[in-house]
Amino acid sequence: MPMTSTAVPAFTSAILSVKPVVLPAPDRGDDLQVRVSAPTSGTGLPIVVFAHGFSQSMSSYDPLVDFWAGNGFVVVQPTFLDSATLGLTPDDPRYPEIANFRVQDVQRVIDDLDVVLGAVPGLAERVDRDRLAVAGHSWGAQTVGLLLGARVLDADGKPGPDLTDSRVKAGVLFAATGLGGDNLTPFARDNFGSFMSPDFEQLATPFLVVAGDADQSLLGVRGPEWFTDVYHLSPGAQGLLTLFGGEHSLGGIHGYNATDTTDESPERVALIRRTSWAFLRSALGIDGQDWKQVQADLAEAAEPIGRIETK
Repeated sequence: MPMTSTAVPAFTSAILSVKPVVLPAPDRGDDLQVRVSAPTSGTGLPIVVFAHGFSQSMSSYDPLVDFWAGNGFVVVQPTFLDSATLGLTPDDPRYPEIANFRVQDVQRVIDDLDVVLGAVPGLAERVDRDRLAVAGHSWGAQTVGLLLGARVLDADGKPGPDLTDSRVKAGVLFAATGLGGDNLTPFARDNFGSFMSPDFEQLATPFLVVAGDADQSLLGVRGPEWFTDVYHLSPGAQGLLTLFGGEHSLGGIHGYNATDTTDESPERVALIRRTSWAFLRSALGIDGQDWKQVQADLAEAAEPIGRIETK
């Protein structure tokens, strides 16, 4: 049988979720809406700020969020300007700067954690602010990668500003796009080259990469290995989970029964959420045993659905 997440209970605590928590953002055109999900019990809770992929929202990624919150994490999800729930079009004057607004939104959430946590009575007293992580899928992975130490190359190939946030202690990058330049299709270079040209040399904060070995992007000219660049080229990369047969939604991490999932697989999602949870617990100094165990279980599985590499 393929390895699943049965070694970890689906929920060790009941959870609650509050939305929207509204953070004033006058320079953004729309105030920032955030969802916060947390276990109903426990103290010393670590925090994960999760960045959604293009067109998704704070209401997406429940397969991950429910599991993380049900097993001891506080999860904070901003809704970015590209979300389909906001309806911005390319004619909007903010559209060319959406990538920058995304990063600013995550920074705003971290700056305003008191407001975010205060939306849930008693939660602020139950968290450990020194155990703060970021995670993101696709464009969201690129977004939070900048806070982990990645930079964007300008037209001359020079790294842009260093946005590393010392408050962020760990991260998980799901389906993170790779190097830009000639690795991009002409369409991507012409339309997205200004932010799809990452430099990973200073990405030093510890993080895990999750990639599918059947993920073929329409924006890149290379195959699925493009999504592993960030693992191979970053000093902070500590692990790479490769999902066999996984495409860009990695089995459906963005929603339960999502109709746009091309590679639906509850088994893949179960492995992803267990692995990411275990890695974060290890990287944040909570407990490293789960991270060791998931690696051992996958290595010993008779019919593995993925593999884990570490540095």
